[in-house]
Amino acid sequence: MLTDLRWLALEAKYLDRAQSFYESFLDLDVRRDREAEVVLAAGETDLILRRPTAVPRGGVHTHYAFSTPPAAYDGWWDRLSESFDLVEHQFGDAKSLYLYDVDGNCVEIGQRDEGTATDGITGIFEVVVEVADLQRAEEFYRDLGMELMGRGDDRKRVRLTAGPFDFELWEPQLGLADGRGGVHVDVGLGVEDRDAVVESVREQARSVTELGEGIRLEDPDGHRVTLV
Repeated sequence: MLTDLRWLALEAKYLDRAQSFYESFLDLDVRRDREAEVVLAAGETDLILRRPTAVPRGGVHTHYAFSTPPAAYDGWWDRLSESFDLVEHQFGDAKSLYLYDVDGNCVEIGQRDEGTATDGITGIFEVVVEVADLQRAEEFYRDLGMELMGRGDDRKRVRLTAGPFDFELWEPQLGLADGRGGVHVDVGLGVEDRDAVVESVREQARSVTELGEGIRLEDPDGHRVTLV
């Protein structure tokens, strides 16, 4: 069973510019600052900004979604619309706004976490990855422990959930707000029985690597998934 999204890593060409964007516009605090990467706090999830100096690099043009309480949403809209041309979409009773960071990642802020006593970012609830073969990728992530939520009617995409967070798999395309699925995305996933999960996908994974912090899998499309 997958328990939480521990981190999402994004590639940043210039760390200072990327860090300034997330600190200044989205109020994310720095957890760790290293030579080639900066780790920011998105609720309990780490948002890692990483220079492309080693593998894994961090996702390129990744579309992902921050959560914020419903009551805080209008404040984000009012504040960010002063500096960005925002796009908005409604999903049932929840609204989301979209903007782009300095490296071309499509950043969503969506209404989640009803009743949470904050007006800030509370976590990351969605990550979108690009895949070459939708059926093959869906099989890998369902074997990893995610459940099917739905398929696209007009686009080749699959939405999966692990409970606390969702994954969308897209074949190459433009999505809402012209977002794209990320390439060579690097995520960390909390898991209850790591060894059992690894065995369920070992034959599908490109590689399996033991690390001090967990076990890193390379999925069929080259995305890095570390189980911790």
